[in-house]
Amino acid sequence: VGIDIVNHCVNDILCCGANPLFFLDYIAMGQLVPEQIEAIITGIVHACKEVGCSLIGGETAGMPGIYSEGSYDLLGFIVGIVERRNIIDGSSIVPRDVILGLPSSGLHTNGYSLVRRVFRIEDNPSCLSDFYPELGKTLGDELLRHHQCHYNELKPVLPLIKGLAHITGGGLMGNVPRILPHGLAATFHKGSWEIPAIFGLIQGKGNIDEAEMYQVFNMGIGMVIICSSGELGK
Repeated sequence: VGIDIVNHCVNDILCCGANPLFFLDYIAMGQLVPEQIEAIITGIVHACKEVGCSLIGGETAGMPGIYSEGSYDLLGFIVGIVERRNIIDGSSIVPRDVILGLPSSGLHTNGYSLVRRVFRIEDNPSCLSDFYPELGKTLGDELLRHHQCHYNELKPVLPLIKGLAHITGGGLMGNVPRILPHGLAATFHKGSWEIPAIFGLIQGKGNIDEAEMYQVFNMGIGMVIICSSGELGK
């Protein structure tokens, strides 16, 4: 989860074209567990190194009586930098520009409240050890797949990009419209990308309407890129 919190923050500031400078963390739990804190910080350090971001500090709080055993809060704060002339804000997007999607590695960091309800994890935590052939792993291992960071693969082509949307809470329908100029809409061609098996499993298990799936989950797309058709292939 340390990796997840950093990657999520890096992707967020990447959407305006920013390069990550430094990161701070906040960890709070009822009774401090050194081994657990070490594991979280190790993940944070690893993810920061991957994108050249400095971990300059943070806060670790023991709060007895506030958190139940095994529970904790993890927050991240990131600062990045981008030249004003290089800010990506979607203002140059025009009709017939192209929408590209970068694949997600799974749920990323959104939709877990619905997942817990669908699988009744609070009532039956042992379900996390159930193996699903369509996933090729246990449910727990699938849900712990790291949030994919897109910074290193997109950094070289940022000057060619008109708009970026990090597909988090709200899915494609909630995040892409926010970067479009007034009067424009996006068209997605379902079937043009592979939807990871975990989403079909969640939908079937919970009998969830397809529209709700696309509003809650990333459905296999972690980041949306908008550029002119002439930039394809670059």
